Amino acid sequence: MQVLSRQENLYWTDHVKTKMRQYRLSESRVKRVLRHPKRREVGVAPDTTAGMQPAGSPKHPYEIWVMWQQKLKIQKSKLKTQFSAGGQRITIISAWRYPGISPVHEPPPIPEEVWELIRKNKIRT
Repeated sequence: MQVLSRQENLYWTDHVKTKMRQYRLSESRVKRVLRHPKRREVGVAPDTTAGMQPAGSPKHPYEIWVMWQQKLKIQKSKLKTQFSAGGQRITIISAWRYPGISPVHEPPPIPEEVWELIRKNKIRT
C-alpha cells in the first residue's frame, strides 16, 4: 500500500490512489506531472485542469495525464474567515496512461465510471 505524503497542500482522492495502482504510477511521478506538465488542458469536470507529460519510447509512446482541482485553503476563526498564507489546496482527482499521443486541445477521453464518481462527490460537497 502506498503512503501518500501530507506535507504539501495535496489531497489524494481514493479514485486516484486506485488508478495509480492500476497504471503503476508512483506518487513522485504524479507530482512531477502536476508540477511540470508539458501540456495543460481544461479538465472535463467543472473547475478542473488536466496536465500531461509524454513517456515511453519513440516506438511505443504514451502519455501520463493527471486531473486536479485547485481551491483556496480557508481557515475559520471565531472572528472571521481568513485565507491562509499557504494559499492553494490541490485535490488530485485522477491519473491515467493514454496510449499513443492524444490530440491537442481536445479533452482526453474520461471513462464513465469517473463521471459517476465526480457526480457523487459534487453532490456531497
